[in-house]
Amino acid sequence: MSSAKSTNRLIYLPLGGAGEIGMNAYVYGYGEPDKERLIVVDLGVTFPDMDTSPGVDLIMPDVAWLEARKDRIEAILITHAHEDHVGGVGHLWERLGAPVYAREFTAHIARLKMADVGLPDGTVHTVAAWPHMSTFGPFKVGFIPVSHSIPESAGLVIDTPAGRVIHSGDFKIDHTPVVGDPFDQALWAEAAKDGVRALMCDSTNVFSPAPGRSEATLAEPIEELLKNATGMVVATTFASNIARLKTIATAAEKAGRSVCLLGRAMRRMVEAGLETGVLDGFPKTILAEDAVDVPRQNLLLLVTGSQGERRAASAQLANGKYMGLTLKEGDTFLFSSKTIPGNERGVIRIMNQLSEKGVDVIDDRGGLYHVSGHANRPDLEKMHDIVKPKMLVPMHGEHRHLREHAKLGEAKGIGSIVAVNGMMIDLTSNYPHVAEYVETGRTYLDGSVQIGALDGIVRDRIRMALNGLVVVTLIMDENDEPLGEPWCEIQGLPETGRNNAALVEVLEGELNQFLMRADDKILTDDDKLEKELSQVARRVAQSEIGKKPEVMVVISRLS
Repeated sequence: MSSAKSTNRLIYLPLGGAGEIGMNAYVYGYGEPDKERLIVVDLGVTFPDMDTSPGVDLIMPDVAWLEARKDRIEAILITHAHEDHVGGVGHLWERLGAPVYAREFTAHIARLKMADVGLPDGTVHTVAAWPHMSTFGPFKVGFIPVSHSIPESAGLVIDTPAGRVIHSGDFKIDHTPVVGDPFDQALWAEAAKDGVRALMCDSTNVFSPAPGRSEATLAEPIEELLKNATGMVVATTFASNIARLKTIATAAEKAGRSVCLLGRAMRRMVEAGLETGVLDGFPKTILAEDAVDVPRQNLLLLVTGSQGERRAASAQLANGKYMGLTLKEGDTFLFSSKTIPGNERGVIRIMNQLSEKGVDVIDDRGGLYHVSGHANRPDLEKMHDIVKPKMLVPMHGEHRHLREHAKLGEAKGIGSIVAVNGMMIDLTSNYPHVAEYVETGRTYLDGSVQIGALDGIVRDRIRMALNGLVVVTLIMDENDEPLGEPWCEIQGLPETGRNNAALVEVLEGELNQFLMRADDKILTDDDKLEKELSQVARRVAQSEIGKKPEVMVVISRLS
């Protein structure tokens, strides 16, 4: 008697981080179609900008598809503690409800994220590194150490009934990372020796042709820079890159400079590194109130804001004074970081503000003071050779990165596919293929409220910012007749128009003329009346100032 063929499938579904840099969220599933048990890998955020998301605090992946299947989620697994991988865990956890697992340092940061939003202890669990394996439904998962620009980063070894999958996480091949795990080729080869069905692989630096450089190579040039600087030195980098913080702080100590940390995120990361034991030998630091009394030539400030964030310490110093400290001519400001695409304007603004103060600004164009935390093209190829997967699915990159990485895999004879957010990939057969498409998008944290990108709130905010606002108020009496004339208030618009007349007076006059002509069908119907008044206001504004503003009509009726 023949046995029935299994209908179970192994799926991979990116909800964020595939086709973009940031906001990482990936789903693996195994089981019958539409009944798969699921694990979630990472819940990250990306950051807003004034052009596309004004007023928004954070941008997170849309997890509606997951939320509708929360009873099938076995676990949430966090690969490392960068914001684009862990930043959304506190905000999204209640919608998903599954336990969270991570290595010690990452778990520590995840618990802080939970505490920030008032969630109870006990939701985040610490796991040991591979070869320890944890069971989550049909999955067995090991956190395999990998080098990156933050301690205790991990790839995931995911065993399923359909075979082994390796999720690289963010990684680089660095044998001397200063802080954190060095890349252990033998360990990764051991994980791959029995065969790997699919490798989901970081694609960020696929266009960088030279092998990646080690974090340790930065110590000498940074020491030389600090030794030769005459005034105060300020250095900024990603707050999470505590290896870089240690390199800079150690160089400052050797140059006879006191070290002061400025910015909550930076202090928090250093404290987390010390508390979890991954950061040792970090020089003693001083408080900002003590730093003001240190001679400028004996002081180094390590500050947040390497990406031009308006409220970070870098921007505050560039604007004038921060925590009693000011920058002066002859001081040096080091950007020991790469500017993330999209952040260029904010960074350049700060650089120019510093230059106006006579501060010498040093960035990474010469390559001396920053190395990437991601694998370059030769290192990606080395990872392919170590793991020898049957299939390659590029992730963590813009579309052009994913496509180039897939070409790299195909050239090596590895079945590859470009999978962007919302594209569910079936990994069960010998070649990856699209199983279905899932509607996905973005969720905005706006103040303390989560809103959908398509809810219209941010769109309306942008339209008001671009076009200005007219508020029209009208009172109707018991007989459905206007009680007096309508009145207008304007925001974000010129006060006078084409004929040097007050814009408000012109608007009110034209609106009143319309009301005198309007028939009962319009005057008795609030929807029609609002529509007509809006059209009149927009037409008059277009004629007077060349703009069609947003119009809000408020109608009150006396009963």
